[in-house]
Amino acid sequence: MKAQRRAVLIAGPTASGKSAMALARAQRGGGIIVNADAMQVYSGLRIITARPSAEDERLVEHRLYGMVSPATRFSTGQWLSAVAEVIADADPARELIFVGGTGLYFDALTRGFAEVPVIPDAVTAAVQAEIEGLDATARMQRLIAEDPQTAARLKVADPQRVIRALAVKRATGQPLSHFQQAHMPALLDGWAVERLVLAPDREVLRARITRRFETMFAQGAVEEVENLRAQNLDPSLPALKAIGVPEISDWLDGRTGREEAIALSIIATHQYAKRQRTWFRNRMSDWPRLDPL
Repeated sequence: MKAQRRAVLIAGPTASGKSAMALARAQRGGGIIVNADAMQVYSGLRIITARPSAEDERLVEHRLYGMVSPATRFSTGQWLSAVAEVIADADPARELIFVGGTGLYFDALTRGFAEVPVIPDAVTAAVQAEIEGLDATARMQRLIAEDPQTAARLKVADPQRVIRALAVKRATGQPLSHFQQAHMPALLDGWAVERLVLAPDREVLRARITRRFETMFAQGAVEEVENLRAQNLDPSLPALKAIGVPEISDWLDGRTGREEAIALSIIATHQYAKRQRTWFRNRMSDWPRLDPL
């Protein structure tokens, strides 16, 4: 009888200790760590996106980290295609350890995913520029006007999900739900899957976020942003929206001071962690919780 393949899914907010837990698990069992973070796929941003260190990557096999140019808009569908290649290449006896903070990636792995046509970058960029600065209420009103089906399903008008829905509607003339009806099966169907959401104490997490970004700033985050800016990329690209990139850019351009750039980056990280916790609470409520700290 064919042995059942095994996967471990470690989700959690930024700075919650996911990578350390995944590394320890892989070292114990010989598993492969697979990136499930939408920003850590981009090359040249190891420090500012808190990717595993080069030393950690030498200790155990890591896949899908830093494998995409920051000049690319990398979609969930593309990530799933890359995961399918990892699954095909890996020894079936080895455990795959998916680790990251992008809830949609875990959702796609476990629930399946709707394949949406490739949307032109220009359409996505135009929508992003249009809703930038709008609050949640205004974003939801815009979505209701153009895609009421998707608006009815969203509990929170998350900017990226609103951008995605509006871009799909404008590029294809069809609401996002039209494509989601043709649901692809989950990649991990039939696997033995262990699920876990890291849920550290909020005040402890806030302190870790503060310390981590101050360390990032001192250990090369500024140089990474300088290198990214030197490529003269479209500012609407996801990599240029990574937390810390706009804040450090404003400092480099003289619009803010160094301490303000650090403070604003820390605030943005706290806000991101809050959005992550909301996603995990709404979409992964049945996953076991663990405070690793």
